[in-house]
Amino acid sequence: MGLTSQSSGLNVLKKEFNLTSGYNNPVIALAGNPNTGKSTVFNELTGLKQHTGNWPGKTVIQAKGYFSHQGQQFMLVDLPGTYSLLANSTEELIARDFICFADPTVTIVVVDSTNLERNLNLVLQIMELTDNVILCLNLIDEAKRKGIEINIEHLQSELKIPVIPTIARDGYGITALKETVFRVNSGEIKIKPYKIKYSPEVENKVIELEETLEKRIGHLKNFINFHWLALRLLEGDQTILYSLEKYFVDYFPSKILSGESGVQASGVR
Repeated sequence: MGLTSQSSGLNVLKKEFNLTSGYNNPVIALAGNPNTGKSTVFNELTGLKQHTGNWPGKTVIQAKGYFSHQGQQFMLVDLPGTYSLLANSTEELIARDFICFADPTVTIVVVDSTNLERNLNLVLQIMELTDNVILCLNLIDEAKRKGIEINIEHLQSELKIPVIPTIARDGYGITALKETVFRVNSGEIKIKPYKIKYSPEVENKVIELEETLEKRIGHLKNFINFHWLALRLLEGDQTILYSLEKYFVDYFPSKILSGESGVQASGVR
């Protein structure tokens, strides 16, 4: 979910996420923990068709590039390396807001095969936010060298998303990764990722919050995942409210932060 190309707020997002050129190409987000080989994956996918700058208004570096597969060109945006999307840092805020509001066609999450358990935390958070997720299981050779065996078919079955093993520095798996992106973009592959199930108490509160969101800011339902938003509000995350105000204030009558919407972090009014 997120803004679509038909949204009146598209021009604002082009500027905010520095996507003013090449936006007609499907946008692919590249996410992952630091030190997973994400930059190497980015370089292997884009080659020399890339450039860097800063995220608008931030000192954090933004890298963008292009790659083609079967005649289709894609824009690849390398998100800052993060351990989560909880927006406790500028990098996490950028990554979360890009996936949430820039509406990438596909989000590739690069993980270190030697440290899969730790890396899966970010994968699960992204799967909670968006459906079209591909897991790039990088450094698979290092895992084998350390005696770590990963049942890729079982992992794919459990997560319900494509899992592509890669050795990015050698180019291994990169063509398969491109092919999977292409097939997801074309609709040939339909993804319905595993979603974390919480306790009945939490799930009931989420339902209550979703109903309130529907009543108060229902006009945003096509632009943001209300279930995910309800979970963030339960956590007391004020940053998501500021982001909603930032991206939607000029296009929707409700003022999310002013109190007119009836929604606030940590509960329902």
